[in-house]
Amino acid sequence: MLNSANNNFVQHAQVVSTSTEGNMNGYNRKSPQKRRYDMPKYAVPPKKKSGKERVPQPKNTVAMLNELRHGLIYKLESQTGPVHAPLFTISVEVDGQKYMGQGRSKKVARIEAAATALRSFIQFKDGAVLSPLKPAGNLDFTSDEHLENDATKSTIAVDGQKKVPDKGPVMLLYELFNDVNFECMNIDGAQNNCRFKMTVTINDKKFDGTGPSKKLAKNAAAKAALASLCNISYSPMMAPQKNAPLPIDEKSSSMELPQIHADTIGRLVLEKFMEVIKGQEAYSRRKVLAGIVMTENMNFCEAKVISVSTGTKCVSGEHMSVNGAVLNDSHAEIVSRRCLLKYLYAQLDLQCNQATAYQSIFVRNTDGQYPYKLKSGVHFHLYINTAPCGDARIFSPHENDTGVDKHPNRKARGQLRTKIESGEGTIPVKSSDGIQTWDGVLQGQRLLTMSCSDKIARWNIVGIQGSLLSAIIEPVYLHSIVLGSLLHPEHMYRAVCGRIEKSIQGLPPPYHLNKPRLALVTSAEPRNQAKAPNFGINWTIGDTELEVVNSLTGRTIGGQVSRITKQAFFDKYGFLMKNLPGMPNRKVTKDYGETKADVKDYQTAKQELFSAFKREDLGSWLKKPIEQDQFGLVE
Repeated sequence: MLNSANNNFVQHAQVVSTSTEGNMNGYNRKSPQKRRYDMPKYAVPPKKKSGKERVPQPKNTVAMLNELRHGLIYKLESQTGPVHAPLFTISVEVDGQKYMGQGRSKKVARIEAAATALRSFIQFKDGAVLSPLKPAGNLDFTSDEHLENDATKSTIAVDGQKKVPDKGPVMLLYELFNDVNFECMNIDGAQNNCRFKMTVTINDKKFDGTGPSKKLAKNAAAKAALASLCNISYSPMMAPQKNAPLPIDEKSSSMELPQIHADTIGRLVLEKFMEVIKGQEAYSRRKVLAGIVMTENMNFCEAKVISVSTGTKCVSGEHMSVNGAVLNDSHAEIVSRRCLLKYLYAQLDLQCNQATAYQSIFVRNTDGQYPYKLKSGVHFHLYINTAPCGDARIFSPHENDTGVDKHPNRKARGQLRTKIESGEGTIPVKSSDGIQTWDGVLQGQRLLTMSCSDKIARWNIVGIQGSLLSAIIEPVYLHSIVLGSLLHPEHMYRAVCGRIEKSIQGLPPPYHLNKPRLALVTSAEPRNQAKAPNFGINWTIGDTELEVVNSLTGRTIGGQVSRITKQAFFDKYGFLMKNLPGMPNRKVTKDYGETKADVKDYQTAKQELFSAFKREDLGSWLKKPIEQDQFGLVE
């Protein structure tokens, strides 16, 4: 033993001496390789393992619950037992359900209450996670200190609304569930514009996510799983900042559509598009995709896709029609709404026959001025793969999604804007030349069309049914708008309803300012830099095949009249007036424009909308040349 110790001492002394000599002349004679070789010999020896394994510390269930449900209030229900050994009972209400916890201190009881709540909707990795904390020695059982400290540490969302979790979706998913497996299913697209699809499996349930990278696709899949299994949303609608003008709707506690519903709407429209485009893949190229989904009693398991469309262009001025035979606006969301009109006419057709009337989504209205109305519980949801052109898209996508607009009074905010003939993008109406005339457009003046943001704002006042159907049915409003990308809550809300909510007045009942729920799908669509095609497709439920329209001529690629033109709808209107039970006026004697003007309440609501824009100094609504509507029914 002694000789061994001496040998170690001599060996150590030699190394120290060598090191000292090597540094005397300002450089080290030992090679770096030698030094690296010798260093491990004299590194700090590893600590001896104790006989006991390290026990993982239990997580604070209160903190975990506060991450998932913000603004919770813990209430002391009772205190029993002697003063020196009391038993506290504390409750917490989560999603309308009360959960209880007991303990020898208020802190322990609070942790138990949180654990009970967590167990109700989350499967944990192991039992140790929810083990209650052991009370420390000399603890004052009657003190409120722990209760108050924990309350101040918990994150409470602004105005008591839900807040986006602080942790990333993948990390949170691994914390909450034990059996989590991610798998990259396939890759679509070219090398410079590919899309990855990730699938996460949890308890034999699969959730998909797509993105331009595996990381983003994995995040999207995790978000979808959290939304479905735990009702946890990462939507930008979840965290409106202070002073952001996103009011609480009178019929709901939030402007947000539940994330799981938004993802269902987006998925249904995309799947229907892939289905109807089969066999005509040459027309699958698109920049904007839109669709409308119908639900009954918010049952998304039986939701129906009513329409699917693509397109980004408007008709060229030289192709204007005097008999309503062309589509003026072929932007996808506008075409989808026209497809919905076709569906509404078809549903009213069912009422013309007593044997099929029960199949219709409309019922006779016995207590109102309108002969028909929608069945109770029927809702329509609009999906667009990007923000609608115009005011909803006039912001930087690099802005903080939930940030407050630092320039709410900037002149560009809320302005009415027009699309440009044969081009993309919009300009404020104040930059245009005012009234449009037929001969002026034919002479070369650009034909201007109001932006999609402005048209959606109009639908939220007068409804999506149009003026002709307003003589037959009560106004129909969108229940929600789901975007595939570029959802900025403040800008989107302002564009579709917020900019006129303070100035709109005098609307004849049942017309009102509709505030649709807003949402963003978890698998956001990437920015498409490809050139927009000059065609668009449309499909309506009941159609045997899709229709392809040349956006610049407003007719089908075969030169035929589209099935969703003014002319087609005026013919359907004439048929309904003759055959629909309960209609007071049976004969249509006026032209298209005059017939629309006779629907007084609709025209009153529309004029009030235009006045509201003027009162807010947002510009004047630009109308097409009046000659476009001066055509009659074909005999």
